[in-house]
Amino acid sequence: MQTTLSEEFINTPLGNEAAAILRKCVHCGFCLATCPTYNLVGDELDSPRGRIYLMKQMLEGAPVTEHTQHHLDRCLTCRSCESTCPSGVEYGKLVDIGREIVEKKVARPPLEKFKRSLLKKILPNTAAFRMVLRTGQTLKGLAGGLMPAALAAKVPSVRTAGLWPAARHTRRMLVLQGCVQPAIAPDINAATARVLDAIGISLITASAAGCCGAVAHHLGDVEGSRVAARANIDAWWPLIEAGAEAVIITASGCGTAVSDYGHLLQHDKIYMAKAARISALCKDTSEIIVAEASNLQTKFKPLANPTRIAFHSPCSLQHGLKIKGKVEGLLSAAGYTLTHVPDGHLCCGSAGTYSILQSEMSQNLLSNKVAALESDKPTQVFTANIGCLAHIESGLNKSSGMPIGHWIELLAGRLS
Repeated sequence: MQTTLSEEFINTPLGNEAAAILRKCVHCGFCLATCPTYNLVGDELDSPRGRIYLMKQMLEGAPVTEHTQHHLDRCLTCRSCESTCPSGVEYGKLVDIGREIVEKKVARPPLEKFKRSLLKKILPNTAAFRMVLRTGQTLKGLAGGLMPAALAAKVPSVRTAGLWPAARHTRRMLVLQGCVQPAIAPDINAATARVLDAIGISLITASAAGCCGAVAHHLGDVEGSRVAARANIDAWWPLIEAGAEAVIITASGCGTAVSDYGHLLQHDKIYMAKAARISALCKDTSEIIVAEASNLQTKFKPLANPTRIAFHSPCSLQHGLKIKGKVEGLLSAAGYTLTHVPDGHLCCGSAGTYSILQSEMSQNLLSNKVAALESDKPTQVFTANIGCLAHIESGLNKSSGMPIGHWIELLAGRLS
């Protein structure tokens, strides 16, 4: 796609990157078929190709308006289009650039601005988010139904953490603690630690590390995401220098963010080399477990009864990290029967803050995803991302009440 940048963007790092991405687009429209929002509303401006045209016009000097903001806001950044694109268009990076520009040029209504500011303050702060979550769970559990049923369904159930192994092994790997995950599902990291402990690897944490930066990024605050990235790099670096083999991410949404640190900080002379190193060390849990699978084969108790489970592969796992089939292979090898999930490439509608800011679109996607997950009659649902877990649980609560968990918890429960 031929692009003539305006003076504002010509010969700038942001403009050069955007132009290089735009040049790869050949207008083929393959992306339309796999775009969740286009499939819902049928508006090409709510497709990758349509949004690319809007961003191209903006970069060429056209006025940046609420119209452009509206359609970029409605993008899930699921990156399903990237998995479909025959030309290798890095749409995710382009829409990040577009949102960064729009956020600076188009003022939001006061209520919308306040809502986004609140999300940036509460979600990355585990203590603050835990307090809000516990309040909601308490109100949900009180007799008399103080909370409306529709709202109660959205409040995640109370989950407890299992034991963290006490052994200290020579081999060590770091884990991102995350921000909302420790409050919603505290056993995910502990379960990962137990599985790795069984094969002689200690999972370690850095107390000063926190949110991966994805929350700020979702909201167009790229500099805020850089601040979070630098804080995590500073917290992890001494442990990496001391020999930590990898930075394990147990939430694939966070994995997509951390794996991008090298790109995010590519122009930061102080952090660019460290950021690239962190991105190289970043591994999804499934990548580590697959690599160590031979050491795990004798560690599991036999599966007493045939078990049919559904696996929701998050967009961040299959389209962002480009990891497909690894978790499914692990679960099948462990003896589970995986049910068929129609349209498994489509987003569940969680997408970070999307489920809050674009509630109607998100709920439509959720209804479709829950129907697909339940269609082949599994006994339980598993996923690989905390946002998807909490969002799909809210849909299951309104439907069958079927439980949902993280797949690593399933394997941890089988340890002998």
